[in-house]
Amino acid sequence: MSKPIEITDPGLQPERTVIAWNRTMVSFLIASVVFLRWLPHYGAGVIYLVALSLLLALGIFASQRARYRKMSRGVRAERVSADVLAVLLTTGTVLSLGVCAIVIVLGP
Repeated sequence: MSKPIEITDPGLQPERTVIAWNRTMVSFLIASVVFLRWLPHYGAGVIYLVALSLLLALGIFASQRARYRKMSRGVRAERVSADVLAVLLTTGTVLSLGVCAIVIVLGP
């Protein structure tokens, strides 16, 4: 097991970032539950929306520790960079969910 990282940031930037990603993860979990409520009305296509939402929430959960470590080291070195890949993946997933939901709702 790795040793804990000492935080020297008085503003606790790594903690704020992790909390923001946790809110995003919870939002996707709630969206997946809402999509489940669509199942009787729109059919099996909704399972794709549920799976995509849950997959992104699981990805955020799985990457939290690594993201926290990276942010903590960046704060200590005074060189913090944004996690552009995570933001782009999240944005792409949200757009995909929106498009798929529109297709399912307006579909045949």
